[in-house]
Amino acid sequence: MAFTFFFRDRHTIEHLANHLIEDFSGKSSIKVWDAGCAMGPEPYTFALIMAEKMGYFGFKKVKIVATDIDESGNFEQIVKDAIYPYSDLSRMPEGILEKYFTKIDGDRYELDHNIKSKLEYHWHDLLTLDPIQAGFDAIICKNVLLHFKPEERVEVIKMFHKVLNPGGYFVSEQTQALPPECAGMFEKMVSDANLFKKL
Repeated sequence: MAFTFFFRDRHTIEHLANHLIEDFSGKSSIKVWDAGCAMGPEPYTFALIMAEKMGYFGFKKVKIVATDIDESGNFEQIVKDAIYPYSDLSRMPEGILEKYFTKIDGDRYELDHNIKSKLEYHWHDLLTLDPIQAGFDAIICKNVLLHFKPEERVEVIKMFHKVLNPGGYFVSEQTQALPPECAGMFEKMVSDANLFKKL
C-alpha cells in the first residue's frame, strides 16, 4: 500500500521513540524494521523523530531497515533519493521542513543526508515468513496486516516476535487488535496506540 505522508499517526511513533530511548539508549545501536514502508515517509518520520529526541550524536546509533513488497518496482529509488513533493510534507511539525529538507525545484524537497544514511531499503514479502534480518529492537508494521487473512496475521506476528530482541517493541495499526493466538507474546504499553513490548 503506497499511500502515506510524513508524520502520519505521529503520536504512535512518538510513543515508540520514547520507549526505545528509555530502554535502549545505552546500547551501541538501535535497530528497527519498518515492514511495509511504501515510498519512505513512515520510516523517515520515525528517523526524524528519533533525530530530534536523541540529538546529533545519539542518533548516530540508529539503523532502520525498511521493506515492502513493491509491485511497482519504484520504491527503492524513491526511498534512496528521498525527494518528496510538498503535499507529502505539509503535515509536519513546525520547523522540521526547514531543518531537515532542502527545496530542489518547484514543490519538491530532498531529505537531509544524515537522515537518509540511517535507512536501508529491501524488497521483501512478509508472507514468505522469512524475516529480512534478526536482532531488532523494534518493528513497525502499520497499514499492512489489515490486508492479510487472520491466520496470515498470526504467523507474521509470530515471525516478528522471533526476530525481536528481548524487550523489543512491535507497533501495529490502530484498527488491528493483537490476535488471541499472540496475546501471551506481547504486553500493550500505552492505552492510545498499538504499541506492544515483547514478553
